[in-house]
Amino acid sequence: MIVPAKISEIPEILSLTKACAAFMISKGIYQWNEHYPSKEAFERDIDRNELYVLKIENQIIGTIVISTYMDDEYTAIDWLSPNTNNLYIHRLAVHPSFQKKGYAVQLMDHAEAFAKANNVASIRLDTFSQNSRNQKFYEQRGYKRLGSIYFPKQSEFPFYCYELLLT
Repeated sequence: MIVPAKISEIPEILSLTKACAAFMISKGIYQWNEHYPSKEAFERDIDRNELYVLKIENQIIGTIVISTYMDDEYTAIDWLSPNTNNLYIHRLAVHPSFQKKGYAVQLMDHAEAFAKANNVASIRLDTFSQNSRNQKFYEQRGYKRLGSIYFPKQSEFPFYCYELLLT
């Protein structure tokens, strides 16, 4: 069941993202660290009603942010659609114990259905250049890689930006 997150769930969400960060680091993927994702980011997401959680038997096993806010870093990208009617995906995570079971697909299906129901032109996101598994996941869903951006607090390596046109 995918539902809007509550402030009281932030500790459980942070536990999930810390487990994901440790798992990625164990695979040599330094995408998330002690700075990201942060409690403050999740608080902002909840304030904007943009953070969703995937629960199984009342346990949070996944999370996704479906946002209308375009980060400043994205302005350098030559997007496929105008910057007027887009959604942005952030902080997609599935607990390592539940990965490879289709839960990330469910979260993205939810985001895409939400976008279509709201007549959004496209969905945009970024993923770490060193995370080939994520790149393949998005490309198989039809997302087009458009350019690179940097988040210096996260990594010296770039993040690839993707877009899926819906209209």
